[in-house]
Amino acid sequence: MIIAIGYLHNKGIVHRDLKLENILVDQDGYLQIIDYGLAKMLSEEQEAQSFCGTPEYLAPEMVNQSGHDKGVDWWAIGVLIYEMLIGVTPFFNKNKNVLLTKIQTAKVVFPDRKRYKIDYSDQIMDLI
Repeated sequence: MIIAIGYLHNKGIVHRDLKLENILVDQDGYLQIIDYGLAKMLSEEQEAQSFCGTPEYLAPEMVNQSGHDKGVDWWAIGVLIYEMLIGVTPFFNKNKNVLLTKIQTAKVVFPDRKRYKIDYSDQIMDLI
């Protein structure tokens, strides 16, 4: 994912809607980023002003509409990693207004691992 986003950014493309649903694995096991409907071409010094994307993955600068650049994709990668590790996005809330406020003001909290008694070691060994 990191290499793919870096490549897009080098070409001046900001995806702006990275989320798990927009990442597929092809028949050879390679990741494919899909759905470029919200993508935008930006030069290094440009900022976009539009408000778009999936709320759970929006960066604070997108939420407060102060202008955004390629950083919104890096924020979304962080949200994706958090979601893959924890199972839910870091600021999730059913109420969209609360969600957007949390994106702007809340600290990222990682749950206490001791509360979870999930042992993935057997599953990992099966993959090796």
